[in-house]
Amino acid sequence: MDFSSLRFFKAVVDEGGISRAAKKLHRVQSNVTTRIKQLEASLGTKLFVREKQRLLLSPAGELFLGYVEQLLQISEQARAAIVDGAPRGTLRIGTLESTAASRLPPVLSRYHERYPEVRVDLATGTNDALIEAVLSRKLEGAFVVEAGAGSGLDAIPAFDEELVLVAPRAHARIRGPRDARTDTILSFPAGCAYRRRLQGWFAAGGLVAERIMELSSYHAIVACVASGTGIALVPRSVLETVRGGESVSVHPIGARQAKLTTCFVWRKGETSFALTALRDDVVQLRKSRRGA
Repeated sequence: MDFSSLRFFKAVVDEGGISRAAKKLHRVQSNVTTRIKQLEASLGTKLFVREKQRLLLSPAGELFLGYVEQLLQISEQARAAIVDGAPRGTLRIGTLESTAASRLPPVLSRYHERYPEVRVDLATGTNDALIEAVLSRKLEGAFVVEAGAGSGLDAIPAFDEELVLVAPRAHARIRGPRDARTDTILSFPAGCAYRRRLQGWFAAGGLVAERIMELSSYHAIVACVASGTGIALVPRSVLETVRGGESVSVHPIGARQAKLTTCFVWRKGETSFALTALRDDVVQLRKSRRGA
């Protein structure tokens, strides 16, 4: 078993089949098939199974994949360190959708300009899903708002946010939870930190948010609020970037629930040159915003 065989295996997983992996690797299909068979023979187990003309990972393949990703990442880091220590390769990071829409474009633009040899793979998800992805090494780092004490992560502050309640234009003024007790809550699925923050706001008023409609984007959430479906808690910065933000009414909530900081997190003691460069960029940009 060598790194070349591991790259063949990873390509088949990423591309979903032998033929597409062969195109990515610039090899003929028979060569890829042979390398996979040799790898399976050396391990003494099947890494893939066929189901309805689809190539799927076997249970052993699923387990093996995690180790392969770690080995290939370490191999890339070692190669880069020997060459010149410059950031290169692929950097897999995650972010909340609100951060992706309102905060990351200038950060990633600057990063791409400074480090063109790094390909950034960006995934979005809820706060909890992103934390789990970092801990399980599916992502190297992520922008989240709740990392949790003793979570095995290092973190730096990235962006300061203010959360506001948005409601239909015709909604009466919302001064506290009781003014919204009959409203449907529009939110991302469970695991969303803003959803927990809104539930905490209701709980502080002795109420429970009972009706929750789950949506998967801020465009959908704001559009549904504007149409009268319900209310939502969103970062104020998002309203400046999503269509329909001018069609809702905005209501402040208490400072305790409204103020929060988006952090960039990564696994303790595990950084690559590409990750370190992004982390340093985030620190510098935060300092420049605060000094402006």
